[in-house]
Amino acid sequence: MEAILVHFEAYLLTEKRVSHNTFSAYKNDIHQFVVYLTGHGKQLERVDIQDLKDYLGVLKDRGLGARSMSRKISALKSFFDYAHHYQNWPNLTYEIGFPKLNKSLPIYLTEQELQSLFSIAARDTSLLGVRNKVMLYLLYATGMRVSEITVLTLSQIHFDTHRIVVHGKGGKSRVIPIPSQISAWLKEYVDTTLRILLDKNSKKKQHKIYLFPVYYGGIIRPITRQAFWGILKVLWKETGIPKVISPHKLRHSLATHLLKNGADLRSLQLILGHENLATTQIYTHVEISYLQKVYNKKHPRA
Repeated sequence: MEAILVHFEAYLLTEKRVSHNTFSAYKNDIHQFVVYLTGHGKQLERVDIQDLKDYLGVLKDRGLGARSMSRKISALKSFFDYAHHYQNWPNLTYEIGFPKLNKSLPIYLTEQELQSLFSIAARDTSLLGVRNKVMLYLLYATGMRVSEITVLTLSQIHFDTHRIVVHGKGGKSRVIPIPSQISAWLKEYVDTTLRILLDKNSKKKQHKIYLFPVYYGGIIRPITRQAFWGILKVLWKETGIPKVISPHKLRHSLATHLLKNGADLRSLQLILGHENLATTQIYTHVEISYLQKVYNKKHPRA
């Protein structure tokens, strides 16, 4: 069983090419399933459909939400897909469906709220303060995921064409255009602040030049998602705006603002790196909600 699990993990990384976060989640989910089976005297290779249903029933009884249940089921489906093709096991998960998810509209920031955030970030003129400000601007300007921007390297920036090559989920890459003003700020940051940060902290030439580095354990590393989230929370608190902030809300904000200003869904899909257009279409609901508020406020008969 141990060998099968190791091969499955290799399958996730090499064939499925899942993200680091998905890999860790699926690995933990399957481990949890194996622990459950062991506790019930079952072997993984002798599982039947009732065992799967009983296990999912236990998770549901523990109060697991629909999204978490969907993730667990996705992990099981990936494992049994692998086992069916490479171990000749029956794929029991064909009979397992996903729970219905309540579609909630993405929460975004208004342009005024974003301006408040940017104004607060601009107050810190230290090297790290400038780094944080540029990262913040770029995150909103491109709509990148925080996991994509934290590992961004200098080689991914094309200043001559004002474009960034982003390596997204599943190893898929996309090209995002950036406004010329943002490109100019980024170039200035690279030529001044980044150069000083690297010269100050690095004793040897780095193989990769991370755009937003930290110095840890004697080595230049990319800033972590958790570290940037912490920085964002501190800056947001200073605005005094009573909304909960997260890096992903900047992504939602860009998508919503682009759509309100006439961007088409297909272009938005390419910028955000959504595999399916249906994922992007949730922003049309935001737009309709926004139009309804304008209608109610401005229509003479409303």
